[in-house]
Amino acid sequence: MLFPKVEISVPLLSAALFCLAPSSLAQTISANQEEHIRKIEATAVNLSLDPNEAPLQMKLDKLMELFNVTGLSIAVIDDYKIAWAKGYGVTDMVSNKPVTTKTLFQAGSISKPVAATGALHLVEQGKLSLDEDVNQELKTWKVPENEFTKTEKVTLRRLMSHTAGLTVHGFPGYDVDAPLPTLVQILNGEKPANTEPIRVESVPGAKENYSGGGITIEQQLMIDVTGKPFPEFMRESVLEKIGMKDSSYQQPLPANWASRAATGTFMDGKPVHGRWHVYPEMAAAGLWTTPTDLAMFAIEIALSKQGKANHALSKKMTNEMLTPVLGEAGLGFFLEKKNPGQFDHNGADEGFQAILTMNTETGKGVVIMANSDFGIAIGDALVRSIANEYGWSTRFEEGYWLPLIYKARGTQAALQRYVELKKNPNFKVDESTLNNLGYTLLYSGETQDAITVFKRNVQEYPESSNVYDSLGESYMKAGQKELAIANYEKSLQLDPKNQNALEMLRKIKQSN
Repeated sequence: MLFPKVEISVPLLSAALFCLAPSSLAQTISANQEEHIRKIEATAVNLSLDPNEAPLQMKLDKLMELFNVTGLSIAVIDDYKIAWAKGYGVTDMVSNKPVTTKTLFQAGSISKPVAATGALHLVEQGKLSLDEDVNQELKTWKVPENEFTKTEKVTLRRLMSHTAGLTVHGFPGYDVDAPLPTLVQILNGEKPANTEPIRVESVPGAKENYSGGGITIEQQLMIDVTGKPFPEFMRESVLEKIGMKDSSYQQPLPANWASRAATGTFMDGKPVHGRWHVYPEMAAAGLWTTPTDLAMFAIEIALSKQGKANHALSKKMTNEMLTPVLGEAGLGFFLEKKNPGQFDHNGADEGFQAILTMNTETGKGVVIMANSDFGIAIGDALVRSIANEYGWSTRFEEGYWLPLIYKARGTQAALQRYVELKKNPNFKVDESTLNNLGYTLLYSGETQDAITVFKRNVQEYPESSNVYDSLGESYMKAGQKELAIANYEKSLQLDPKNQNALEMLRKIKQSN
């Protein structure tokens, strides 16, 4: 089945904003910035695959059409200022309302570093400690003790750096018509919560293990210490101080804000029911915002590290935030050892994806937000285009190109590129590289090609529970239930806690 295309019926320029500083926005555009924008839009993709072939080049509107992305918003940072911000496409395919720089998007996991700023503000006030047992301050709920917490405890530093040894990687959110759980029900995995209990599953401090569950404990900790609803506390302690007037952690989104929000869309172009999911896990995934506001946040952090802003955090605390704990995880942000000064975070909620990256040393960065599950796929291409145009020295992971190569030149071309990347020691290739390609194929209607890619991933990562789970999903879509069962069972054998595999096996058995 051919991947469905969306015709963007509005002009590329929905709205543009050009400014000299985040606190002083001017409705003007220099000829220099206008030329930068023109080049980025004209060469959103410029990729050399083979020295004997012309490079793969693509305009921004074509890139959005190819990936079924209805709406996109960008803010580019240069010399610690917002150089320009611009909206593209539409908020949804029913109203055809143009995306503007004021259009709200869900930030997904970019909610985490903003929330971390609030927690660090409380540390500076002496209300929280980075390195004491969080159970000392938690009142409404306590982290259950077990064999892993006998000698090492869950601390705020470990929560923010994903080194607390906690479960629950991320959250799917809740349909707008579904009952919403309390935060305590989410922490305990009690209905109507749709995720497992958040528990310590390895010795705190021993390793990095990404956990949205840990950030949810952080949210409860801030509520217990301040006695305030989380959205109110974040508005007062972070958002207002930085000037982020188009940002809110309110879940569900109030009606007067909802009218400015984009509608989330899946990979197949279909809208999320009710326009978006609701995320009571606010600190982990609940921020509604704009690229302009997130760019202001990134600039604030970069300048605060130099002692030049400090509206939310001191220079000392910002340096603490941007110091790796284990690997490349700081307190809220991820840091890049190969790119000094670089801090970033991606985000993905149901039907929304976003990218934030900034450099404290160069003052260059970008925020890209889309109302699409393909937002990061096209966002990665745009970050490269912007980096080339503004002369960044940033290194990139090449594996992110595979979905684009498939879209433009087919599955075999993407697989051939994968083979080439594996041979090159300068490029990082892991199980997510082929998995991302496989899901792009699966949701593009290329089920057999998806099976081929997932089978290849199983061969290369036979000890990974996740790759068998993905292969099982592709067999389910192909109607091959016995093969789906076999792969889900293998996934469970490798990871008995894989709730998705358990749920899928239950559904298969019920349907027989």
